[in-house]
Amino acid sequence: MNVYKEKGVVGLKAVTPGETKLHSTAKKKRGFWATFKEQKVLYGMSIPFIIVVFIFSYMPVWGWLMAFQNYRPGKGILEQKWVGFDHFVALFSDEKFYQVMRNTLAMSFMGLIVGFTVPILFAVLLNEIRGSVFKRTVQTISYLPHFVSWVVVAGIVTKMLAVEGGAVNQLLMGLGFTDSPISFMSKGSWFWTIVTSAELWKTMGWNAIIYLAAITGIDQEQFEAAKVDGANRIRQIWHITLPSIAPTVAILLIMSIGHLISIGFEKQFLLGNPLVVDYSEVLDLYALNYGLGMGRFSFGTAIGMFNSLVSILLLLLANGAFKKFAKQSIM
Repeated sequence: MNVYKEKGVVGLKAVTPGETKLHSTAKKKRGFWATFKEQKVLYGMSIPFIIVVFIFSYMPVWGWLMAFQNYRPGKGILEQKWVGFDHFVALFSDEKFYQVMRNTLAMSFMGLIVGFTVPILFAVLLNEIRGSVFKRTVQTISYLPHFVSWVVVAGIVTKMLAVEGGAVNQLLMGLGFTDSPISFMSKGSWFWTIVTSAELWKTMGWNAIIYLAAITGIDQEQFEAAKVDGANRIRQIWHITLPSIAPTVAILLIMSIGHLISIGFEKQFLLGNPLVVDYSEVLDLYALNYGLGMGRFSFGTAIGMFNSLVSILLLLLANGAFKKFAKQSIM
């Protein structure tokens, strides 16, 4: 229906579906260029960042050619001997690769479950605190570990779990849970839990910031209306807070799934030792030790290429699933 005015009389005019479709199509065709003209300054400001992303994220893909060559330093990349998929065959034939994938996926899933849900819970609970001074103090203390390097964090964790003088062992013995100190750092079965706990302590406060920002953007009138209807604070969290931040949660979850096997190697390298190597070695550390460390540059490139392709596949699958079932997407 369109509003029309004729001889001082205002009324409604019926619009046919064809007219509506043509108007919508014309609007879509004009949309990009109209937006470009209105925001040309912003488009211009984004050009340097696009150039940086292209140089550091897309140009290095040229190096993936090494995965199909027997690369030797001193020759141009197009002068190398081509070996096809030999390095990938060697990768998938190596029993160590499957052990490394087990460790990578185990720590990734543990980190995803704990490191994703706890910051949401922490942000929701922190938002419920009424005292502003106490709230800011807790928030500041919680995200300070984010600025501490993994070298320092590994030193703190190792000292806390030490057999002699370790605070954890002293506490357990003082409470009567054990008669003798436990050698946490030499037990492979404990390594995944130690890494996940250390990462949670380091990143929980920082990851909660974005959820706190999303909660702050919720219309407070919804909470006032819920109070009038008799909803307690638990009901307000369940029916207002969590549904309101669901889009933010979905987007961050999709991105986290995309990085499921790209967990780095710093914490495993620093917290690991020869006694737990069967549980501490992950894909990136495997590429470093058995690729670059042994001068097998092409083999290391094949590992990195596999890592990147699996990450892209996981990202597309997660995005497609959320787009279909939750109507949320990042692409």
